[in-house]
Amino acid sequence: MEDLEMIIDMVKQEMDAAMKHLDHAFQKIRAGRASTTMVQDVMVEYYGAPTPINQVANVMVPDAMTISIQPWDRTAIGAIEKAIINSNLGFAPMNNGENIILNVPPLTEERRRELAKLAKAETESTKITIRNARQDGMKELKKLDGVSEDLIKDAEEKIQLVTDKYVKMCDEHLKVKEAEIMKV
Repeated sequence: MEDLEMIIDMVKQEMDAAMKHLDHAFQKIRAGRASTTMVQDVMVEYYGAPTPINQVANVMVPDAMTISIQPWDRTAIGAIEKAIINSNLGFAPMNNGENIILNVPPLTEERRRELAKLAKAETESTKITIRNARQDGMKELKKLDGVSEDLIKDAEEKIQLVTDKYVKMCDEHLKVKEAEIMKV
């Protein structure tokens, strides 16, 4: 009995991890508004070591279309600019000697559709991960010895219910993200 619960918990943990990955992926897909998450993965060459941008500068969003980056060390401005350009984010950094300003251009209809497709692809990838977790759980159940078939059937049904719940959550997350992306 404990083994069954342990397998079900393992499946739930894998599915939770897949949902967290989806949320993180959705944060990177910009929806026409400036966000600090847009630059969080930028690595700055700082004293010879690649360093996350938030460890060398204060990243702020003063308004919906602007990201402001204020380095703690003014000598790092050039390195931050170079890192932003090399990161292929599509931003042209403006430097005023103290801050770096990134203007987030409004999204075109074509770009919005591309981002919606990207969100859908991430969702499908997450659903595949969820189904793989279900499959792994089912395989583990079949490996168990000395457990009645009825208990295994019940556990399989529980795993299927959990899978359906997580797939539905993926679809709901996608619906919200698509609405956010397509909103002008």
